[in-house]
Amino acid sequence: MKTAVSIPDPLFEIVEELCKRHRIPRSRFYAMAIKQFVDAYHENDVTERLNRVYATESSSLNLALAAAQIRSLTKEKW
Repeated sequence: MKTAVSIPDPLFEIVEELCKRHRIPRSRFYAMAIKQFVDAYHENDVTERLNRVYATESSSLNLALAAAQIRSLTKEKW
């Protein structure tokens, strides 16, 4: 998909230099940058949803269960 965007000249010049230095096509650079932004957005979205859940639900551990799990791990050979 092709698209057109406007960016400030100084930013464009920095990107051009980075692309030349790392031999990355400009379109690939912009696609990578957008993907990184989208991935970070989705991570924040998951965190926000979990925060809403744990605002009303307890996140405390059952201490007896946790102790039993720890005891069972000591018997494993790593």
